[in-house]
Amino acid sequence: MTPPPLTATTACPAPGPVFAGLWREHGPVAPVELEPGVHAWLVMGYEELKTLTGTPDLFSRDARDWKAVQDGTVQPDSPLGPMMSFRDDVIGHDGEEHRRLRRPLEDAIASVEHRRLRRTVESLCAGLIGGFAATGTADLVADYAAAVPLPAIGDLIGLAPGQSRELLDAMRAPFGSQEGDRRFEAVLSELAEARRDDPRDDLTSLLLGHPDLRTEAEVLQSIVVLVSAGNRTTIGWIAQTLRLVLTDPRFASRVRGGRLGIDDALDEVLAVDPPMINMPARYALRDTELGGRPIPRGDALILGLAGVAHDQRAHAGKPFWQSGNRAHLAWSAGPHACPARDPARTIARTAVATALHYLRDLRLTVDPAELEFEPSPWTRCPASLPVSFTETLPGCPDLQAGEESDLGGARRGKSIRPSEAGR
Repeated sequence: MTPPPLTATTACPAPGPVFAGLWREHGPVAPVELEPGVHAWLVMGYEELKTLTGTPDLFSRDARDWKAVQDGTVQPDSPLGPMMSFRDDVIGHDGEEHRRLRRPLEDAIASVEHRRLRRTVESLCAGLIGGFAATGTADLVADYAAAVPLPAIGDLIGLAPGQSRELLDAMRAPFGSQEGDRRFEAVLSELAEARRDDPRDDLTSLLLGHPDLRTEAEVLQSIVVLVSAGNRTTIGWIAQTLRLVLTDPRFASRVRGGRLGIDDALDEVLAVDPPMINMPARYALRDTELGGRPIPRGDALILGLAGVAHDQRAHAGKPFWQSGNRAHLAWSAGPHACPARDPARTIARTAVATALHYLRDLRLTVDPAELEFEPSPWTRCPASLPVSFTETLPGCPDLQAGEESDLGGARRGKSIRPSEAGR
């Protein structure tokens, strides 16, 4: 019997019932199909995920250990490649090599000034709102969420506004396209070359001077990881939170009424509907067992980061998320856990709070059932969030006449008064 496709967990109106069904039928470790003929294990149990991520001597992050690659089942041009192929960077290695490549990233992230980052994101978001405020309508994905994380990260690494827009255009190319990838790395290579001759107070200069990075290629790949790993998931985090405000009256009333703070709202999204639903991957280094399943050497195991919310053993039948609980595994765990959760939270919190503060009477303009999600077996992000609003709150900064957000490249918009918005 062919296992269900992994995309069944993402290409659906609501993933909760799908994960609940997988749990009922298979328990904490379920067989899935990644593409026709390519099978893997979806690990959804809380303790099983901790074991999977915490024992790299048994479950490798190195895709060269994947039997389906070794025997040619997965071809070099497989659509699984962009997310699952081996990369000679911090993500692709375990052990001391991983620790060596991770230290520069941890040091760079620890140096981020969150007050400055918050001001940058506030200015960026206000500029984006200024681009559409006079119309009274917007797509909160294309016009807002998708235009926030990368320019904010670009400011941290030292990109000029024009370079941020160029990088954003490169990342909007079809995922994994050679042209988009080529231009993406070219922009970052140019930045690294400029900072080598003229160091500044930015993360690129810090990485260039870090003793653990031995070659220019390692510096470049570290910058690539900083930018690419944080962009798509933070877009999804912002968009998913705004989607729930617009479509879930219970969630919206608690946020609007102040009973659920923005940070707790963001954590609820991570716990029950995270932007990275399924994360690739680990590869068994020997025959083993996990969650009662025999796992042959070389099998791929996918981290079911949303499926863990349905592990009744982890929360004794109570709701998996409770206010203030950050025990979810949306950031993964173990040596490869995301080191950038604090900057990502600052960006997401500021973007969500700014939109909810300044856009008044915000409402979805389509039936929630009509919302579609971007096609991916890994992430869950609304393809669009068409909204209308009646006004913008007085005092929204950076809505000056004819100006453009330096970082976001927002559309030019005339100066507005709150009473004019939406007319």
